[in-house]
Amino acid sequence: MDDTVVMHDSATRWRIDLRVLLAFGAIYVLWGGTFLAIRIAVLQIPPFFTAGVRFFTAGILLHAFMRLRGEARLSLIEWRNTAIIGLCMFVLTYGPLFWAEQYVSSSITSVIEASLPITTITLEVFVFRTQRMRWRALAGVLLGFVGIVLLLVNNGDQKLAVIPCLVILAAGIAWSFGAVLSGRLALPRSRPLTAGTEMMLGGAVLLALSASTGELRPLPHVTLSAGLALTYLIVCGSLIAYTAYVWLLGRTSATRVASHAYINPLVAVGLGYFLAGEVITARTVAAAALVVGSVFLILSRGPSRRT
Repeated sequence: MDDTVVMHDSATRWRIDLRVLLAFGAIYVLWGGTFLAIRIAVLQIPPFFTAGVRFFTAGILLHAFMRLRGEARLSLIEWRNTAIIGLCMFVLTYGPLFWAEQYVSSSITSVIEASLPITTITLEVFVFRTQRMRWRALAGVLLGFVGIVLLLVNNGDQKLAVIPCLVILAAGIAWSFGAVLSGRLALPRSRPLTAGTEMMLGGAVLLALSASTGELRPLPHVTLSAGLALTYLIVCGSLIAYTAYVWLLGRTSATRVASHAYINPLVAVGLGYFLAGEVITARTVAAAALVVGSVFLILSRGPSRRT
């Protein structure tokens, strides 16, 4: 009997470990792969429409699923607050990012996007004053800043679209602003319901923006590769990976889960190089190393939020 119990406990631990491993694999690899998927999609499908379809579809599915599971409907204040966060984190972040990836490789985009914890801690310290700047965070911010400057300053080793890169950087600031605000506003208790609602509202605005700018006149020809890329963004990037992220937050430390912030760019750079033939220069590698190192210093100070 005792041996049976021990074997049962071991099997249970193995199942839990396997699920954790798969969940980390999802947020590491699937989120890392979204940069290349965006690049493939927006070269054929208008950027605002692509982003709108991705987030509205994923958001409405996640919102409906959580409501069917018994989550309470949102109050008027919660609707207002999720709309504000959705505007910052999806419209003002992903609208510009999808536009910019028409001109910037997925590898470069992923390195710039890895600076999100840098802009977040800067806003928390200097704007909202909810954190004190400690030496590790300060070192991380400075290191990340050097990495971004190294990436953007042209020395002739590659032709870099600087304005789209700056747009991506500004979009990251909008994400960080929304991330900080999300800790200060009244939102639904359920993380998945909150994220689904934010994606749904943000996606609706992006679709309206697409219609108002005439993106679909004339209707674009969507190839199989672009359709598969958009499907990947909806299913793998916004549904599977985010569900894994939320599941992990309930079972391990937020700091450990936030490690995706310095794994995603490594995955994105590798996929861009091996699958899309993107050119990876020594400057890109050095900038990526500095930014990833800065994120490690910042995230090692405590929990980090990511939706």
